[in-house]
Amino acid sequence: MFEMGDDVKILAVSAASASVALVAALVIAGSIERPIERLARAAAELAGGDLAARAPEDGPAEVASLARDFNEMGNALARIFDARRELVAWASHDLRTPLANMQAMLEALEDGLAEPADYLPALRDQVRVLSQLVDDLFELGRIEAGALALELRELPITPVVERCLVGLGAEAAIRGVRLETVGPADATARFAPDKIERVLLNLLTNALRHTPTDGCVAVVVKPGHDEVHVRVEDTGDGIDAESVERMFERFWRGDQARSTPGAGLGLAIARGLVEAHGGRIWAERRTGGGTSVSFTLPA
Repeated sequence: MFEMGDDVKILAVSAASASVALVAALVIAGSIERPIERLARAAAELAGGDLAARAPEDGPAEVASLARDFNEMGNALARIFDARRELVAWASHDLRTPLANMQAMLEALEDGLAEPADYLPALRDQVRVLSQLVDDLFELGRIEAGALALELRELPITPVVERCLVGLGAEAAIRGVRLETVGPADATARFAPDKIERVLLNLLTNALRHTPTDGCVAVVVKPGHDEVHVRVEDTGDGIDAESVERMFERFWRGDQARSTPGAGLGLAIARGLVEAHGGRIWAERRTGGGTSVSFTLPA
């Protein structure tokens, strides 16, 4: 049995320890509660439509990590909404131009200012432009929705390359540009021929547009153990750093491409098709001048 004085001392020490523990718990709870409240307010603001809402990345390590993840999510949402606004704006612009041209030609025909035969070729061209834009938007929508169905086959890729070069041979001859293919004829990859043909046509068409007379556009096929590397390179003026980073974005067009026809969807579709195959696509400025765009396919 303790003496009475010792019992009082033990009781006092216990009470003091409990008080210190309670105060420490309140302090810790407060340091956690305040950042969580700020995070909750930021989440409410973001849910209310304020895409600029962000949470302070302070407080305990776990809460700060949660705030950083929240802010990254907010940045991703902002990029998605910006892309959607850009999609609507550019699609409206590219649809409006051929529609306005067709409307003007139809009004001229109605007023008797021209004969139908005068405008039939132009109307056909505008319908083709509209159809291509609608097809591109539909294809891009399927890619981004993950609804693209691919019929993958193990085939040599060189015949697909040569077929694309033959299809662009007339345009290259008019421009005075040589077309070449480099690589083994038996390089085999696993791919959907129609989709990869579209990728190659997009890359080759862009290369032709930016290659001067007496220049060269080459397709280099390099087989590897796990993947086949395909590179389309030209001898044009090359691209700047911004184009390297952004050329595969929807509707983005560099300064050199603004004077050429098209809605800026071809390279975005090419990226989507390559990635749907499990490959990668990227662009580089060639050391000797010109541009190189490469993509990979599973071997």
